[in-house]
Amino acid sequence: MDKKLRIAGIIAALAASAIILTSPSDPLPIPEPNFSQSGNDSVEIIATNLEKPRAIDFGDDRIFLTEKIGRVRVIQNNTLLEEPLATFRTANVFDGGLLGIATHPEIQTNNFLYVYYTYEEDGKLWNKVVQIKENNNKLEDAITILDKIPGSPFSNGGALKFGPDKKLYITTGSTSDSSHLPQDLNSLAGKVLRINDDGTIPDDNPFEDSIVYSLGHRNPQGMTWDASGNLYVSDFGPTKNDEINLVIAGGNYGWPEQECSGNPSYIDSLICYDPAIEPGGILIYSGSKLPLEGKMIMASLRATNLYQLEFSEDGIESTKSILGGLGRIRDVAQDPNGDLYIITSNTDGKGFPLSTDDKLLRIVN
Repeated sequence: MDKKLRIAGIIAALAASAIILTSPSDPLPIPEPNFSQSGNDSVEIIATNLEKPRAIDFGDDRIFLTEKIGRVRVIQNNTLLEEPLATFRTANVFDGGLLGIATHPEIQTNNFLYVYYTYEEDGKLWNKVVQIKENNNKLEDAITILDKIPGSPFSNGGALKFGPDKKLYITTGSTSDSSHLPQDLNSLAGKVLRINDDGTIPDDNPFEDSIVYSLGHRNPQGMTWDASGNLYVSDFGPTKNDEINLVIAGGNYGWPEQECSGNPSYIDSLICYDPAIEPGGILIYSGSKLPLEGKMIMASLRATNLYQLEFSEDGIESTKSILGGLGRIRDVAQDPNGDLYIITSNTDGKGFPLSTDDKLLRIVN
């Protein structure tokens, strides 16, 4: 499955529309949402007027989401609570701030969730991972479990997910396109990291006494696992060559020496998108409410669609849009009941927000 398949000209109409000159004061009209998988499916708006939302996760019948400005928000009983669970002092940079969020697999008993955010110290940008303990939607404690991840204005990674092995996986950015830190095992930049829930190093990590799980990534922002435990990661290219990678322990994916494929010293991407689509969150759908079981679902920012990917032994068989008309889509996640949720990203500085943006939406039957 390490064969590269270049997908050129995805959705020609979208690519063509990218050259139309617009401005935030005179945006292009956004069409009504359309979920094309079946006529009985619909999109339900759960929350509106979110400020630069980045990531979502679920726990104990609640939805938790991050806003880049530093707030952890809670949706309970389909209602966005007015008071944030926590507020962090984050760096005000384009691709930084409060980014990923992950709930502990045992949140019902330990009340733990984890966030990743960018901060500034002595004029330098860094990222850290914080373990939060909450009580009735209030912050009870916050402990930094991983710090001094190199930061930058544009490439911070920031995805957090607990894997099937109950280890916490973290994606980090390359800091700059000229940086070779992604190839340096002593640096935390441009990596997928793997830690225990308390920040310690798992005994079975691929590199001795290291939290590095894989290296050679540029700006990875989505992670998911299939039913066999295989890890997939989405990664932004510089101006093109966005990637979906099948990530193996100890694997090197080449950045900045390789984009997608071509160098036998590195692992080829599973999928390479040219032109760029800016892939955000990804997941392998495992529910039964929608006719998508076993399919990879991918949010996209620049291509402004939710996509369904189908794989074969040789790579990908098809990429097709299953939801459009909402503008930039940042993240996609599945709740324990099998519903799909997405967040839009029209207030991130590159979109054309409506008066009610940004939104959290649920795809339901």
